[in-house]
Amino acid sequence: MNYLKCLLISFAVTLLCSCSTTKSSSTMSLLVGTYTDADSEGIYITSFDESEGTFTDPTLAVSTENPSFLAISDDRRFVFAVNESNEGAVSAFAFEGNELTLIKSVSTFGAHPCFIDYQPGLVAVANYSSGNGGLLSVSENGSLSKALSEFQHYGSGANLERQESPHAHFARFSPDGRFLYVIDLGIDQVLAYPISDGKIGPASTALTMEPGDGPRHLDFHPTMDYVYVISELSNTITVAAVDHQSGKFRAMDRISTLPDDFIGESYCADIHISSDGRFVYGSNRGHNSIAIFAVGEDGLLNLQTTEPTKGDWPRNFALSPNEQFLLVANQNSNNVVAFERDKKTGLLNFTGNEITISKPVCLKF
Repeated sequence: MNYLKCLLISFAVTLLCSCSTTKSSSTMSLLVGTYTDADSEGIYITSFDESEGTFTDPTLAVSTENPSFLAISDDRRFVFAVNESNEGAVSAFAFEGNELTLIKSVSTFGAHPCFIDYQPGLVAVANYSSGNGGLLSVSENGSLSKALSEFQHYGSGANLERQESPHAHFARFSPDGRFLYVIDLGIDQVLAYPISDGKIGPASTALTMEPGDGPRHLDFHPTMDYVYVISELSNTITVAAVDHQSGKFRAMDRISTLPDDFIGESYCADIHISSDGRFVYGSNRGHNSIAIFAVGEDGLLNLQTTEPTKGDWPRNFALSPNEQFLLVANQNSNNVVAFERDKKTGLLNFTGNEITISKPVCLKF
């Protein structure tokens, strides 16, 4: 009888440990970049439960000025943030527990850096107001160098109010690491910079957009040779074929992110594709929605619907690692909200779960 009791106790302990492990493994740290010109003080951290779609109360991870875009190292040890100000900077932080510790800040040699990307040994940055940017090296301890390789854009676009000069809005490494793709909203171009020995070579034009498009971000299809470029000023997504050898894009289609009956001002912000390549999502600021597109076998998009974001001015958004949820940062209403995602249809359903953070603009798991 005592032996049987011991077995039952042992089984119960094992079951409890298993449940505890399962629960903890479903909880992910979420970093939130913000603008600090109101009540925010820097980068915030919350835990998001991927099984329940719930948040913990956010806490301040580190005080830093206008960390409007973030990148995280592959080993999750370091976090890099732009400091979007007139005298732009990039800050590197050590990530441990729920805190970030500053390692080093360096100049971006430009004004208002608004995007940063990471690949082992390098970070890339784009300066919006000065239309320039470049690469910085990352040491093994997460420290940053001064600019290792720089670019400067020139020109203007058709929209005299928003495209009076170049505005580098995005800088991302290609999936194979051979190119740095820089999107310039001010000159309606996606530029491809070849990377060799940690430095960028002369640019070629990967894609010339329609005049006045104001391109902003892009995302690559995970299995097919297609790329999707979202444009802020025209509220469109351009579908293009990718030549990975030359770095060139070939435009195939251009589709609106807004319903046909919408009247008013709206400006696209962010774009992401699901890991199965079946759905593309884009954020509409003004219409305050996430546009949901189904991806065809030919890579072309079909608008399924637009889902209201339960807030004002949806900036960046993120799919949870298990892609069961989509989280949106609503900049002007100061909230981050969670939508449950149907993996079969791509559609979103508001969970009712949200947190309050002043001027959230970037979400990174």
